[in-house]
Amino acid sequence: MIITISGKAGSGKSTAAKELAKKLKLKHYSIGDLMRQIAKEKNMSLNELSKSAEKDKSIDLALDKKQIELRDKTDFVIDGRLTAYFIPYANLKVFLECNDKVRAERILKDKREDEKSKSINEITKKIKKREQSERKRYKKLYNVDYYDKKLYDLIIDTTNLNINGVLEKIIKSINEE
Repeated sequence: MIITISGKAGSGKSTAAKELAKKLKLKHYSIGDLMRQIAKEKNMSLNELSKSAEKDKSIDLALDKKQIELRDKTDFVIDGRLTAYFIPYANLKVFLECNDKVRAERILKDKREDEKSKSINEITKKIKKREQSERKRYKKLYNVDYYDKKLYDLIIDTTNLNINGVLEKIIKSINEE
């Protein structure tokens, strides 16, 4: 079984993917973790890396190559913006939505130092700037918009859900398959 989880920053992609993988005893991969690792290696913030990736497509291509390499594997959960695009044969492709204020609050509470800000407004601006950059790059590279709901089998608004509520919806969808 292969499950992709995509969505907006702070919507709960990584948390849901990690917990789902544990629950189903599957391997977990995170494109966001890889991107944070690249940013750290280059001594950049995620926003700086995103901006840099607009001019240097090797950054996105390196991340995308990791997803493409998974095509030979089975039984995993992966989270990332373009996972449904790169792994279209997945058993379930999930998209997580969430309102901006809740996303910003989650990122502020999280331990991701490279995405920290002093206020909800500041983090919201950073998130939107990064997402604009990503959407622009993905459109240019692959002619795809990860916001396009046609890419997904299941769309969950996580604004008012805790992780158990999100997992419950995903597992219910798996069981219906």
